[in-house]
Amino acid sequence: GAATMADAYSRMSSRVGIVSLHQGCGLTNAMTGITEAAKSRTPMIVLTADSPAAALRSNFRIDQETLVRSVGAVSERVYSADTAAADVVRAYRTAVTQRRTVVLNVAIDIATLPVSVDGPVSPRFEQPRVRPNVGVVRDLVELIAASQRPVFVAGRGGRNAGPVIAALAATTGALVATSAVANGLFAGDPFDLGISGGFSSPTTAELISDADLIVGWGCVLNQWTMRHGKLIGADARVVQVDDDVDAIGAHRPVALGVVGDCGLTAADVLDEIRRVGAAPAPRYRTDDVRSRIAESSRWQHVPVDDISTADRIDPRALTIALDEILPADRVLAIDSGNFMGYPSTHLSVPDEYGFCFTQAYQSIGLGLYTAIGAALAQPNR
Repeated sequence: GAATMADAYSRMSSRVGIVSLHQGCGLTNAMTGITEAAKSRTPMIVLTADSPAAALRSNFRIDQETLVRSVGAVSERVYSADTAAADVVRAYRTAVTQRRTVVLNVAIDIATLPVSVDGPVSPRFEQPRVRPNVGVVRDLVELIAASQRPVFVAGRGGRNAGPVIAALAATTGALVATSAVANGLFAGDPFDLGISGGFSSPTTAELISDADLIVGWGCVLNQWTMRHGKLIGADARVVQVDDDVDAIGAHRPVALGVVGDCGLTAADVLDEIRRVGAAPAPRYRTDDVRSRIAESSRWQHVPVDDISTADRIDPRALTIALDEILPADRVLAIDSGNFMGYPSTHLSVPDEYGFCFTQAYQSIGLGLYTAIGAALAQPNR
């Protein structure tokens, strides 16, 4: 629970969440939450005690480094009292610049030693932003210009680039959608389709599957976001924009892979369009499509055949009522389980910081802790 609180805090605050743990069993108890954070590439530090090197027969002793690496987190260590400050800075730098969950092991015999630090330690790190290759930017401009029904799908990697992606979509006539974790990024845009994938309404699914070009912005376009590929039409071209080269094409073949920061890439594509003087066309942004989105792209607008009985409530009807009753300026945290589709589809959120979806590992039971961490990050909601 504590690990998930730190994960949710980091997601909803854009700061590095921190959780501290006991050695051995403290770490193993937190591994499910750590796994979720690691799979989600959440910048987070797990400060955990560890058994002294000499304590070979300690009942707390396990191979913590191997355990941590097995779930995709980074294992770091405080090696001595003299190196403590440098070791912590190194762990923090990795968390920020590589978007990784870092487990910092501190043997309890080292933890008892006094540390002297010369001067203040105030590291300032930012995630490096990769500018895309000029030739690849031109290739993307050509693909967009050749399309008639483009759809942009933003994921976790595009959350910090919402306005510029939206501006590019408006210029090029593209509809916009998000993966579940980026839900709310385009809230208020009349051509926002909402969540792409299993949570899509029939209208949203139809408009995405009719696209002849799908561009994933920091989105791996996996089985959940593309409904096992069913949302990709037979003739659709697929493009992925991501600053992690290993993410491109990891889940499906792509016609073009763009290695670059989503915000910088969208801005460069906009500049190139203006440079070549490509006249913007409405493409997918027609009055008919706008009306369809307004009338039926949200599950709240899809008629419900209420199957409530005297002692059971239709979860769709219940969630629609809650959406009207609860304050609109909210943070929605979702647990995992068969129920999870109803709040994800029928409760609206104000923006990308209003939806906390800790489902990369899909462990049941983390929702309450997700909510606590998100609430600490967004105390005014």
